[in-house]
Amino acid sequence: MSIQAALIRTWIRWWTRPVERSEETIVWLRAQTDRFTRMSPRPPGNTRTENVLLGGVPTARVSRPASRVDRQVLYLHGGAYCTGSPPLYRHISWRFADVMRATINMLDYRLAPEFPFPAAIEDAAAAWDALLAQGADPRRCIVMGDSAGGGLSLALALWLRDQGRPLPGAIVSISPWTDLALTGETLRQHRLAMPLHQLSEVMDLAAAYLGGADPRHPYASPLFGDPAGLPPTLIQVGGDESLLDDSVRMAARMRDAGCTVELEVWPRMPHVWHAFATVMPEARRAIARIGEFARSVIEID
Repeated sequence: MSIQAALIRTWIRWWTRPVERSEETIVWLRAQTDRFTRMSPRPPGNTRTENVLLGGVPTARVSRPASRVDRQVLYLHGGAYCTGSPPLYRHISWRFADVMRATINMLDYRLAPEFPFPAAIEDAAAAWDALLAQGADPRRCIVMGDSAGGGLSLALALWLRDQGRPLPGAIVSISPWTDLALTGETLRQHRLAMPLHQLSEVMDLAAAYLGGADPRHPYASPLFGDPAGLPPTLIQVGGDESLLDDSVRMAARMRDAGCTVELEVWPRMPHVWHAFATVMPEARRAIARIGEFARSVIEID
């Protein structure tokens, strides 16, 4: 582990310590997200960012000199379905565009509790259809996401398969939240490493998104779906994460169903450590590994 990673690991444990908060969970989370968005470094000057609509959904389209127009990534951000936006990712979206040699479409899907399930997956499906309508070859496209967005990327693939619609060439899922029923053991065992480590807070967020829906519905919790027929998938997860079981069990279900899936458990890494790419070598290596996977699966080279 690098010195930078060790320091960040310590900071995360301090930041996620139990405290009494006067705000509701979602209010607090959105305030923290806004704070981190303001702190997020700007991308390099030769990065192109366009604000477009994909299927009526606001989207930040990020490309680099190495990006190929025939390689499209639909990116679904994290934030427990209740917060997050493309600007929060401006310091790493360009990195994904570089290593994947693709255009990154950062979707600003509707958030709960104002827009509960299935609003997020409806927006993701609409954006996917719009990408294909613009001429994108699904075999050369990747659906990608982190945390809640990582779970949503898998749920979207289930939705598309069930609807008989074209599937992406691959899925990349970072620290995915695949189980909104919250049955994973590491959710309790590793709670000190969770950005929102108190189980009651995670339960609040799951309830806000579900809006009364079944937490085991496969389009909300892809862990409980049948993954047969899903495209090649890379799952990266940190060994410190409370959502570790969500990744391990999802990968096992995919293997049992005959899917091609690569599970990478990065020792001692926190939730979505890629976000620290500006200072953490392990984050940059994980991003580079995503690029290798993407190029091997959809033949970007």
